[in-house]
Amino acid sequence: MQRIAPYGTWGSPITAADVAAAGGDAQWLDVVDGEVWWAEARPAEGGRLALVRAGASGAVEELLPAPWNARNRLHEYGGRPWTVLGRKIVFTHWDDQRVYVRDRDTGDVTPIAPVPGSPQAVRYGDLHPGPDGEVWAVREQSTGARRADVRRDLVALPLDGSGPRVLSASHHFLTGPQLSPDGRHAAWLGWDHPSMPWDETELCVAEVAADGVFGPHRVLAGGPGVSVCQVEWDSPGTLLALLDPEGWWNLHRITLDGQAVNLAPVTEELGGALWKVGSQWFLPLGEGRHAVLSSGRLAVLDEETRSVTPVPATEHLSAWSATLAAFGGGVVGVAAGPRQEGAVVHVDLKAGTVSEVNPHVGEAPPAEYLSIPEERVFTSAAGEPIHAYVYPPANPEYTAPEGELPPYLVHVHGGPTGRNYPVADLDFAFFTSRGIGVVAVNYGGSTGYGRRYRERLREQWGVVDVADCVAVARALVAEGTADPDRLAVRGGSAGGYTSAASITTQRTFRAATVKYPILDLSGWTGDGGETHDFESRYLDSLIGPLPETASRYFDRSPIHHASALAGPVLFLQGLEDEICPPEQADRFVASLHGKEIPHAYLTFEGEQHGFRKAETMITALEAELSFYGQVFGFETPGIAQLELRK
Repeated sequence: MQRIAPYGTWGSPITAADVAAAGGDAQWLDVVDGEVWWAEARPAEGGRLALVRAGASGAVEELLPAPWNARNRLHEYGGRPWTVLGRKIVFTHWDDQRVYVRDRDTGDVTPIAPVPGSPQAVRYGDLHPGPDGEVWAVREQSTGARRADVRRDLVALPLDGSGPRVLSASHHFLTGPQLSPDGRHAAWLGWDHPSMPWDETELCVAEVAADGVFGPHRVLAGGPGVSVCQVEWDSPGTLLALLDPEGWWNLHRITLDGQAVNLAPVTEELGGALWKVGSQWFLPLGEGRHAVLSSGRLAVLDEETRSVTPVPATEHLSAWSATLAAFGGGVVGVAAGPRQEGAVVHVDLKAGTVSEVNPHVGEAPPAEYLSIPEERVFTSAAGEPIHAYVYPPANPEYTAPEGELPPYLVHVHGGPTGRNYPVADLDFAFFTSRGIGVVAVNYGGSTGYGRRYRERLREQWGVVDVADCVAVARALVAEGTADPDRLAVRGGSAGGYTSAASITTQRTFRAATVKYPILDLSGWTGDGGETHDFESRYLDSLIGPLPETASRYFDRSPIHHASALAGPVLFLQGLEDEICPPEQADRFVASLHGKEIPHAYLTFEGEQHGFRKAETMITALEAELSFYGQVFGFETPGIAQLELRK
């Protein structure tokens, strides 16, 4: 017998601590000596990134004990942080950003990168094996006082600590070089300001001399209007690469003289936005077959039939991370689905079976408390499609009073070149199991739908994204799904910007949660801006080039419209954020003092861009629930009341 209670007040077994525990996701996976290895986030250990393997007993065994933290700040978002050369584990350590070697036999750990002149002023990432006992990587060096004063090189780091040695510096931004099977060439990707890697990149190849020095590089693919997001050697004379000359990231074979062939022309995205260098969306399987991720789902590309076919056994897994490896007659990777949280899974392609490599820690929430996302396509005022996933309230113990409509949260992903997937998201389930609906919007600009959909946001950030989120919210109201007086918008990073822009320029939402946001576009961008080098020219494409479009930067900055807030706002901010520094939120909140606009501002020591500590995640999530309860008028039993100021 279900109990009758207002939406938002339902009792739920899913706690904020459960959500924080689920934040320990696997990443940077590979197979070493027949064993599956991966990096694993540890929220309970301050967000440390541990390197682990699946042991013979099925238990997870740690390879780098605390305090080692296999993470780096390359491009601020990080790059591949570990590789293996024989019995040596080579990894980057977060605290000082140096490269270390751990001997797998003795356990000894030795630095092979020199001490930087100032803390974390030199960073390394996207590690790959090089020749003769050395590792190749991207080195990033601070060259001045501004965040955008950065130089990058491709370097070799001998395991004896005698390096680094510069190999090349073809572009301002680089991925780690990869050695050809015969040791004669190296390949990498590069791009320059103002492009982002999903705008245009170049695939470079250089000869490797006997002394290990790179010769002049040649560009084999990419360039104006073409993005290459992954490259791998196929043979000594050919490479495989994902590029989008026809508007979709497809897999191509490219010869050393630059001849490229699309192995299976499809209007599907087999690649993605290169936020973290070292990401892998495809994996050669041999005999002309390749494992690929088609808009996040596992599929097999067959060169003979020129087709891309989903793997039937993985229909329940709707989102695979861009980290794949060959294992046990198939593929191993990190995947999630509508009923399953992210896990390391093995797919036996011959047997057609799927098994988990790492067991879940603790008990998963009962399935009946997880809202099953419904894939929807809404329509913008301009007639464009808007892709979204609707997560309605779900709790088997409760039902709402007759005639009551649920509050809804419009979730805005980051990037803005990111996307949402239809998966069991405990962050969403924390709300839906309490009677609060969530709709995750893949607004114009999101990846997964081709370049044209992605470029709907070109020079339209703060316009198209806001309009799409508003259109989805209004459509849910019009069809009787959501309460028009209890709509909120929430997001972090670029999603925080869209949330702030929505609540300051529209009257659809009654509240907003804004996490580590961009609020002042002019202050954030440019060589002298408050953000880091990787995104310092991002707004050239999202807003427009300066100084010609300076008025847009002012008009679309939420900080200049703080007095026009349509409702209360909750700000959540890490104090060590180099991407969206706290100064922006500080200024916005200061401008609200004395204006009788309810708001709250929570800051967190030791947090960077995105929250990694369990205690931060718990505090932030419970504060958000209390915030909605106060604004929308429902009780939040067992949750400390957030103080709203005016």
